[in-house]
Amino acid sequence: MSTEGAYVRPSPRVERATGVTDGSGNVTFAWPVGAFSAPPVLTIGIQGTGVMRSHAITANTATTTTVNVIAAAGVTLLGIGVLAVGAPAAGVTVHAHAVGA
Repeated sequence: MSTEGAYVRPSPRVERATGVTDGSGNVTFAWPVGAFSAPPVLTIGIQGTGVMRSHAITANTATTTTVNVIAAAGVTLLGIGVLAVGAPAAGVTVHAHAVGA
């Protein structure tokens, strides 16, 4: 049996999930048991239009990830558009892609 050949590194594990924020603007993604041995690298997408939204990953472990979403409406003050103070965004759809290291 020959041992010649090129080593091909296995592809990293990729998981995808979609969730909806609660009244506090939080959504928690639970990854399958054993999917990751360390906290995954994340890409977060927020679905929706019309309101400025931002997100923060507030917790990330090998088993769960929590994302917080806030929304801020635009306000015109003296002819200058500015963002109002952000508030928790309830009912926002959040998409997460998690990749193992």
